[in-house]
Amino acid sequence: MSLSSNSSPSSERYVGRFAPSPTGPLHFGSLVCALGSYLDAIAHGGHWLIRMEDLDPPREVPGAAERILHSLHTHGLHSHSPVVWQSKRHDLYQHALQQLRAQDQIYPCSCTREQVRRAGGHTKANCIGESGPHSLRFQCAGAREGFTDIWQGAQQQAIDEDPILKRKDGLYAYQLAVVVDDIAQGVNHVVRGADLLDCTGIQRCLFRALGAEPPQFGHLPLVMNEAGQKLSKQNHAAPLDDNKASSNLIQALGFLGLRPSQDLAANTPAHILVWASAHWQRKAVDRHNRRSTNSTTATPGNS
Repeated sequence: MSLSSNSSPSSERYVGRFAPSPTGPLHFGSLVCALGSYLDAIAHGGHWLIRMEDLDPPREVPGAAERILHSLHTHGLHSHSPVVWQSKRHDLYQHALQQLRAQDQIYPCSCTREQVRRAGGHTKANCIGESGPHSLRFQCAGAREGFTDIWQGAQQQAIDEDPILKRKDGLYAYQLAVVVDDIAQGVNHVVRGADLLDCTGIQRCLFRALGAEPPQFGHLPLVMNEAGQKLSKQNHAAPLDDNKASSNLIQALGFLGLRPSQDLAANTPAHILVWASAHWQRKAVDRHNRRSTNSTTATPGNS
């Protein structure tokens, strides 16, 4: 399969995706991200995909992938193509590394984290090279990336470190797999959480190194907990209650700037999503990270 694409994202049908990692069940912040990516795709007449990013077995929780897919299904969020599993795509990632090696854009690195810390970052110039177990790094330090994010606006990112694409333990890194899969699946719009904004510059560099046009990026605001932390599995966010799918969707819609009526909550997820797709407006999304409150999610008489 070729990894290259010469088409502009704006010249093709919208293709978006949601790509969870099976490190635990979905929580409300995950639902906001999944719902935002789904609605933006549907409202633009697009195609929405689910991809399971199961590339890091030590961090995966048994049964989490199946629970995630069940939650998405319960909330009416269905992939328009069969779910892709990264663990079954190693050949694609290896092919991409071979392409980058032929272009002299990756190099072996045996540096430890402590050596990288003392150096204040990592570039090929301060790398000790290959001596025993090594990772593979993408040479892009010193590049600057400018782009306009759908919600976060104009961005300028300076890349000060060469990222790892394949780890010392032989596992393929997120930065490589996410770009390779987006290219292979024809993804041209990436809607995800604002916590991933800072790695966008590196990914844009990697898209072009692999012969593809970077997609349009949109980083949604994060849902915060009472302590001001991002809702996450690491911070013990409560799992979604799949028995309250309609209520969960109404609350998530409120966080994303829509104003569904209380009456809408009595409907099925499928009905709610039809309403939401028809009312979706990018400009209604408040780009700032914040807590979610039930009081902001429903107003009467707008169903």
